[in-house]
Amino acid sequence: QVQLVESGGDLVQPGGSLRLSCAASGFTFSRVAMSWYRQAPGKERELVATITSSGGSTNYADSVKGRFTISRDNAKNAVYLQMDSLKAEDTAVYYCNARAPFSSWGQGTQVTVSS
Repeated sequence: QVQLVESGGDLVQPGGSLRLSCAASGFTFSRVAMSWYRQAPGKERELVATITSSGGSTNYADSVKGRFTISRDNAKNAVYLQMDSLKAEDTAVYYCNARAPFSSWGQGTQVTVSS
């Protein structure tokens, strides 16, 4: 079955950086476009970034463009999110999933940006 395990979240000061990781299993990872999503308290889950199956193309929400970078390693079945210049409004639980999401979601990883 599909398993997605996110890690790397932490408490960080505004302007800081974090790198999130996602380990995927249970499907042919190299054939699937992957995304990072986030859900802030009291808000709906939103799409943050997407990377194609080959890693050759990426797309970002306007709110993170120029600050976040999505990447993947198909040999390791892993997808990453490098987050720089973090802002308080980036505080959320971050999830990885396919661009067309599987019904099964991981537990997410908490990112808190606060001084």
